[in-house]
Amino acid sequence: MRATLLLADYAVVADGKLYVSGGGWSVTSAGAPSAIAIKLDVPWDRANAKLHLRLRLIGQDGEPVVVPGADGPQPVEINGDVEVGRPTGVVPGADLDFPLAFQIGPLPLQPGQRYEWVLDIDGDTQRDWHLTFSTRAAPPATTTYVVDP
Repeated sequence: MRATLLLADYAVVADGKLYVSGGGWSVTSAGAPSAIAIKLDVPWDRANAKLHLRLRLIGQDGEPVVVPGADGPQPVEINGDVEVGRPTGVVPGADLDFPLAFQIGPLPLQPGQRYEWVLDIDGDTQRDWHLTFSTRAAPPATTTYVVDP
């Protein structure tokens, strides 16, 4: 199984293709919305079988990033099952394309930190299935002086 991941400002799948806008960055503002574009190359022998995907966000301390939720703190992750079929006309033995796009709303991330999205497929991950990015440091506080005449 091969997976190609890309951070973007916006991504969508249409007609079996990825459409990406503002893609390929690794530094962003804390709290900015983003997207993750993924292209899976599914081996022929893994077609027509359920695959469990998990995309999770890890902080620079190696721990899952958690956000407030209705039931308390929740880890930032996307889970789902997919099954890639064999389309007619594909040469037997060929890898099968499976594009995915996830829009990520603003997250309460800390400025000046490093984060990593990790993709697991059926509980397995590989080094190139990790996307690292940083948030910009907070701008220095400004001081206003008022001179009383």
